[in-house]
Amino acid sequence: MNRVAVVTGGTRGIGRAISEMLHKAGYKVAANFAGDAAAAEKFTSETGIKAFRFDVSDYKACAEGLKQIEIELGPIDVLVNNAGITRDSVLHRMTPEQWGQVIATNLTSCFNMCRLVIEGMRERSFGRIVNIGSINGQAGQYGQVNYAAAKSGIHGFTKALAQEGAGKGVTVNAIAPGYIDTDMVRAVPANVLEKIVARVPVGRLGAADEIARGVLFLVSDEGAFITGSTLSINGGQHMY
Repeated sequence: MNRVAVVTGGTRGIGRAISEMLHKAGYKVAANFAGDAAAAEKFTSETGIKAFRFDVSDYKACAEGLKQIEIELGPIDVLVNNAGITRDSVLHRMTPEQWGQVIATNLTSCFNMCRLVIEGMRERSFGRIVNIGSINGQAGQYGQVNYAAAKSGIHGFTKALAQEGAGKGVTVNAIAPGYIDTDMVRAVPANVLEKIVARVPVGRLGAADEIARGVLFLVSDEGAFITGSTLSINGGQHMY
């Protein structure tokens, strides 16, 4: 497998699981990160996957980061837009900064990254893009109008871009995870976490590897007839 895959937010949580699974499947993986350089160095030493630091909300930074990845690994065949942040607050207390930061990192980043790889994918008649949405982009969530709006936007973005890429061998799909056992979810107070799990019909949190397996299938040759779809991996918590 000589295909090059880029995973944004690829050194921690769900992103790390995706990076590792693609790496084990033979892809040449570039894991993007924005903040913790020490954690990224540890990730690389543990996995053998190189990490590239750039801010996915900044178009110029994305262009420079992707250029470096292509120099080191080759043209990009697979893009997984996983990077995301939360800045939770009820709307009547939310600041413009809280709104803007989440929209920029979670949604504008998808434009930035896709815009910079789509032409090459179309020229080579092959590409796989997977955008990581959220159950909260499908069902909404109290105190997350910014996050829900960004993730909902990802689902619409995915359907529109899928129509543009379909005739050129480029598939574009989304995965909407439910509540997954990551550091972010473990930081939720225990009493709140109990209530969350109680709403999941399978009776547990998801595992990051369960999201990664969905990505692995969608980017494979076997997934070539799937485009414009959202795969909900949420233990039955939200169905539609």
